[in-house]
Amino acid sequence: MSELFESSAAYASAVCDLAALAGSAYALFAIWAARVFTHKPRPASPTNRSPVTILKPLHGAEPDLYANLASFCRQDYSAPVQVVFGLTDPADPAAAVVRRLIADFPDRDFQLVINAHRHGANAKVSNLINMQPAARHETIVVADSDIVAPPDYLTNVAANLNQPGVGLVTCLYRGVGATGIWSRLAAAGINYHFLPNVLVGLKLGLATPCFGSTIALTETTLTKIGGLQSVSDQLADDYALGMAARRAGLKVAIAPFIVTHVCGEQSLRELLLHDIRWARTVRAVDPLGFAGLAVTYAVPLALIGLLLGGLTPAALVVAAALACRFALQAELHRLFQLDNGWSISLRNAWLGPIRDVLSFVVFVASFCGRGVEWRGRRYGVRADSTLARYGEAES
Repeated sequence: MSELFESSAAYASAVCDLAALAGSAYALFAIWAARVFTHKPRPASPTNRSPVTILKPLHGAEPDLYANLASFCRQDYSAPVQVVFGLTDPADPAAAVVRRLIADFPDRDFQLVINAHRHGANAKVSNLINMQPAARHETIVVADSDIVAPPDYLTNVAANLNQPGVGLVTCLYRGVGATGIWSRLAAAGINYHFLPNVLVGLKLGLATPCFGSTIALTETTLTKIGGLQSVSDQLADDYALGMAARRAGLKVAIAPFIVTHVCGEQSLRELLLHDIRWARTVRAVDPLGFAGLAVTYAVPLALIGLLLGGLTPAALVVAAALACRFALQAELHRLFQLDNGWSISLRNAWLGPIRDVLSFVVFVASFCGRGVEWRGRRYGVRADSTLARYGEAES
């Protein structure tokens, strides 16, 4: 029996070592994909810019909410810009933040919509549907409330939307921790896993993303693809809008710049709930692609191989995995000016491997059920990726 156990452990160790080496090669490929992305030319800005309405769905007083929203109020854009803020509850603390913005930017075109009417299981989309009638311009930009945009954001978005055949524009994002270790680990998950994974997927032609960080399209296009009502029950509403645009024969442009996502997680529980929801979202819309992400966890796989197989040769695999992890971290910091709350250095470089182990735990946990928690509410996820409040039938 002991010989069988040792044989099985040795076999499992070898499998983990091979997977870790593949993951190390993946990290090196991700470095190249990131370099290619950052050297992608930006399209020329149109001479005659279209007026834009920015829709900002809000829920609660998130960390740095004022600064996040203010970045969209300081756009260097020569055409009229309307910003519509949406809430479902007049007592929501985000309302006070919006009123402060209105007072601080008296020359801006702002509107606050407060409407509790529900249009489906997805609360954010329901909020957007209530906000949409207030939009006065043909070009619409939807951006999550935890996003910070540079001053030339609208100019670059408009330039991409103006390209032939493009019906929708989205963009990548980097993470920054608002405060504390948990938000910094959340940011590390975005910067060291999400960002390189998407870049590799785009380079290999395997990814068809659309992100809530930015969804820019025209009112005409939105109507053509079924409107916001068509995704009101979807867990991955942003992804669903992108797929609808592609099915309509339109291109979804990934703008060659990134915005900043402010991570506000304040506890391990909050971090894990958010990460599991994200993982199950990806798993729901692309189960095969999500399963393939197993190879990206080189450091945890190498450590498992070391535990199962002893020092030789697993220690060399661990060293190789760590070297490739640190190389990827350093290059991502250089190319995307990343900041997880600390700059990259020997003192804090270990944040990446710690995040790798945590992300691997989340990856495994994501297969243990289909439920998610979102804005304090528990949902089940049906087979078609739609949401079901617990107590409703799931199929």
